[in-house]
Amino acid sequence: MGGFVGGIYSKHRVMCKKIEQKVKEMTSVISRKSPENEVYYFDEYIHCGSCGRDEPLTFENERYWICLNGKIYNHLELRQELIEKKHVFSTNLEAETLLALYSELNDGIVQKIRGDFGFVIWDKQERKLFGARDPFGIKPFYFLELDEITYFSSDKQCLVLIENMEIDTDAVQHYFSFQYVPEPSTMTRKVRKLSPGYYFTKCEGREMKVKCYWKPNFKPVLSAESQAIKEIHNVLTNSITLHMQGDLPIGAFLSGGIDSSIIVSLAKQVNPRLKTFTVGFEREGFSEVSVAQQTANELQLDNISYIISPEEFIKELPKIVWHLGNPMADPSAVPLYFAAREAKKHVGVVLSGEGADELFGGYNIYLEPHSLRVFNYIPQRLKTLLGVISRILPGGIKGKSFIERGITPLEKRYIGNAKIFDEVEKSVLLQSYRSAIHYTHITKPIYDDSMGYDAVTKMQNIDIHTWLRGDILVKADRMSMAHCLEVRLPFLDKKVFDTASKLRTDEKVRNNVTKYLLRKAAEGLVPDHVLNRRKLGFPVPIGHWLKDEIYDWAVQLIRSSETDYILNKNYIETLFDDHLLNKKDNSRKLWTILIFMLWHQIYVEGTYETYVIGE
Repeated sequence: MGGFVGGIYSKHRVMCKKIEQKVKEMTSVISRKSPENEVYYFDEYIHCGSCGRDEPLTFENERYWICLNGKIYNHLELRQELIEKKHVFSTNLEAETLLALYSELNDGIVQKIRGDFGFVIWDKQERKLFGARDPFGIKPFYFLELDEITYFSSDKQCLVLIENMEIDTDAVQHYFSFQYVPEPSTMTRKVRKLSPGYYFTKCEGREMKVKCYWKPNFKPVLSAESQAIKEIHNVLTNSITLHMQGDLPIGAFLSGGIDSSIIVSLAKQVNPRLKTFTVGFEREGFSEVSVAQQTANELQLDNISYIISPEEFIKELPKIVWHLGNPMADPSAVPLYFAAREAKKHVGVVLSGEGADELFGGYNIYLEPHSLRVFNYIPQRLKTLLGVISRILPGGIKGKSFIERGITPLEKRYIGNAKIFDEVEKSVLLQSYRSAIHYTHITKPIYDDSMGYDAVTKMQNIDIHTWLRGDILVKADRMSMAHCLEVRLPFLDKKVFDTASKLRTDEKVRNNVTKYLLRKAAEGLVPDHVLNRRKLGFPVPIGHWLKDEIYDWAVQLIRSSETDYILNKNYIETLFDDHLLNKKDNSRKLWTILIFMLWHQIYVEGTYETYVIGE
């Protein structure tokens, strides 16, 4: 595990002290927790810095150099194959395994490796830079193309040091739909992300070439339920065992749901002394600490829990937003930050359950196509009439939302797990709204690529391409890395996906139960009290706090924020008033606005000093 940053010139040039100093400044951003691990490589074509313990690492008489951020879980298997091909290794590092494999396969390397990663390999002889990102996007990879140099980094914060901040106005509009900036864009106009499952090559004097090497493909098959359950159990056991390799002490996050309970139960078979970590809030209904403690007790494992106060929540928020790099308004990022902080006091690595919902059909919204199936038999003329009736009905009337959802095609109503502001609302909220920038521009290509899938599988595919990589994995990586804690996600493994992709829809959602077959595979493995329990995850009482504990903070932020050129503050005040008067729960909308304002203060206004937010 280690971040990196660097740049490759468009043509040969003499290295200068100015460029060298800039690289060192950027490297210091990602190594502020362990500056003694900073290492560099410079030549006349490329420069890079890393905070890895043994990187940039070289191979084959300094022909190849690598910077790796992440973990390769099958590197021992790969290394053995390479030894049989007469490769000789001088270290036991995964990075050296990758270099040897690259010397054999070049870009074919990405088909062989199993892990979460972002890495670059420099071939000094060919003067070619190769980089890749893992299939699901667990680890980030940013790049910035300028006239004379292409920069790359595992952290966006490094790249914004290159030139003045310029907000991507398209990204602003999408952010207020999704509560995050959909990839490959970022909130900074020229900074982009390498998409998950992609690699690139960049040769001296040539344009960057980007290519997809893996994408999720659902292929349900007819098989006996008992066989499918056995395959799920076996592939998860294998993945968790691989994810527990290494010398660092390993623990696990534990909520009240089945995903983390499965991981903890299987991980216990590898390490009976596994420590588990849970956080929560004092307010009733917003904590799973007691459920997690019951699970840990029944599994005879230690559980370390922490209760977060509203005051501590707000105090740490600027640091959290700084570490995120882009505004991301999922409130659960905050408790995840605290969970990582507590875990780091005891272990160097944690296992976590991200990805299970997307792969095995775990979100409650996946039950919706079944509840709306009656509309499949209603003639279009009657649907049109129902649409007229629903528009006449006042808001809050029972049945209005059901009718609206039933007569609206999936492609127009579902954009992923979060839909904050619709286009009409954004036209009021944003000072420079452009109707040409519609949220369906993000989802339409995914739906086009989902032809032949049923409604539930289409929703899964949307979530994997948007929600998972834009929200879930961002908070998992950024909040853990804020404390130099390594998080590993056994569900997000290519072989686990291969097994999940074969499940039929009725094996994912059945009888109003989500993750149906995954739950079946967990019978006898996890405690009974979590088998069919709908998890809360890391719920946050934002709606309550905005009316009381964090009210003053929110009002002050809205008033002091210099975002008037972007946002209509009169409309924001209306949203706030309606929320305070219980006319409507606007907590998610307000939180999306507040996080954007805080991000703007940090990255645009410069309200906070770096040493305060990034310490």
